[in-house]
Amino acid sequence: VSGVEAIVTRAPELAVGVIAADCVPEQLADEDAGVIAAAHAGRRGVAARIVVDTVERMTDLGADPSRLWVWVGPAICGRCYEVGEDVAAQTLAVAPDAASTTSWGTSALDLPQAVRAQLAECGVAPAHVVSDDRCTREDPTLYSYRRDGRTGRQASVIVRSDDG
Repeated sequence: VSGVEAIVTRAPELAVGVIAADCVPEQLADEDAGVIAAAHAGRRGVAARIVVDTVERMTDLGADPSRLWVWVGPAICGRCYEVGEDVAAQTLAVAPDAASTTSWGTSALDLPQAVRAQLAECGVAPAHVVSDDRCTREDPTLYSYRRDGRTGRQASVIVRSDDG
């Protein structure tokens, strides 16, 4: 589905996923409730609190945030995601945990950190959040629009098996 930042389902044997370049992909699951989700959070998604909305939709389907396991995929890190001061201020007004500075000393956002903070705010245990902390800009094995200046993506997928 084009233009969607997250998808939540209880449907068995249905794979859901997201594609991302430098944005933060998340895969969420409550095995007991049989609810899974895939979400994508770039700067706008972090500011719109997409991951919070995703957890709320999962809860509507019977998930419990304390049982959620979340995979946070590789994304551009706070040392590399340079943004203008106005963009930083707008984002930080909603997601203060995104505050960062590039390794060269300019205004930046740490989107993976903001996503983890929003998950904690929802009641997801930090021990249940598994992060791939590789930076897409720094790791040449990963695609980065910021580094390469051309289109491409990584995909991440989650599927609920028939037995939950």
